[in-house]
Amino acid sequence: MFGANIVALSSYCIWKLYLAAKPWLHQYLRVVAPRFLEEEETGLLLPLRQATTFRIQDLPRQFSPGEVRAMTQDFRTMVGQGGFAQVFRGLIDDGAAVAVKRIVSAGNGEDDFLREISIVANVHHRSLVRLLGYCLQRGGDRYLVYPFFESGSLDSWLFHGGEGRRRLQPWPARRGIAVDVAKALAYLHHECHQQILHLDIKPGNILLDGDLRAHVSDFGISMSITRGLSNVDTRGRGTPGYMAPEMMVNAVSARSDVFSYGMTLLELVGGRRNFEPSSSTDASSATPDFARDFFPLIVREKMARGELMEAVDATMALVDQEEVEAVVKVALSFIQSRWDMRPSMLTVVDMLEGRVATDLPPESRRRLSTVNFSDLLSSSLTHGR
Repeated sequence: MFGANIVALSSYCIWKLYLAAKPWLHQYLRVVAPRFLEEEETGLLLPLRQATTFRIQDLPRQFSPGEVRAMTQDFRTMVGQGGFAQVFRGLIDDGAAVAVKRIVSAGNGEDDFLREISIVANVHHRSLVRLLGYCLQRGGDRYLVYPFFESGSLDSWLFHGGEGRRRLQPWPARRGIAVDVAKALAYLHHECHQQILHLDIKPGNILLDGDLRAHVSDFGISMSITRGLSNVDTRGRGTPGYMAPEMMVNAVSARSDVFSYGMTLLELVGGRRNFEPSSSTDASSATPDFARDFFPLIVREKMARGELMEAVDATMALVDQEEVEAVVKVALSFIQSRWDMRPSMLTVVDMLEGRVATDLPPESRRRLSTVNFSDLLSSSLTHGR
């Protein structure tokens, strides 16, 4: 009887606390997660395991502007810079190294930013960089706080460390990086409650830990899209050289990430950028020689002649020729101009892990000597309708 009374009294106290906090809770949700509140009020709330995107307890830590200045020592050490953001190294109160990304206030509103934060904070995969916290200055800059990866980006290993650093990435390590990134994208596309498109896959957004395992960063562009191609504003998204052709006309799908991944995969195998003007190219020439300087075309030509290994990074050790050829075939199937001919990222993972056979796509079986970007654009538009 005494135990039953204690339970009843505890339940009553909890209920009274809930009634007292309910107005504040609803006001908070209207700002941070309005969709959660709407579903609750209309009886459309998803089961907890499906609705974790909008749970209050899963929101990341909010730092004050003063805390951001303190952890970065007043933004002393810049470790990266892009068109709309700068990245600084810092230390949080528990001594852990962090990367603080400062985003110039532009684009989406504050409520949209908070909704996006609530989505990204609840994306959990070992090959995705975890969001630790954020800072939102009303009318000012915005900050995102991530773990700091001492090994840096794949970009720094492939393009800025010379042959010596590339030698430290033998084929098994590079193949592992390829699989890690593929699994991260498959998770974003197919396993999240709300589908997330990255829209800027490139070596600079792939961070490496001490074991050279890959972690995809900058995946904060989230949107719900219908199957196929969706018309959205892609300004400020993507990087030339990695962007799928349909993005140039403000149309995207999950297959747009597949294209960027394919371009990245070729750079991983070749140890070079996909477009590198040769020393013999006239600097004053307005027309680049794609047949000579565009790596995807070089790879296709080499493969057609049975000379693929001549295009593989010569500094890469422990090369398995059969595996490399399979990965290159996979990559070429990803960069087809027709978005609907590219495989899904789930299929990509199966290809890389040998569960699905790989073969050259039809357009890659032909020997190509030039790239007609007008054809790429018109093809993307025609098959995207």
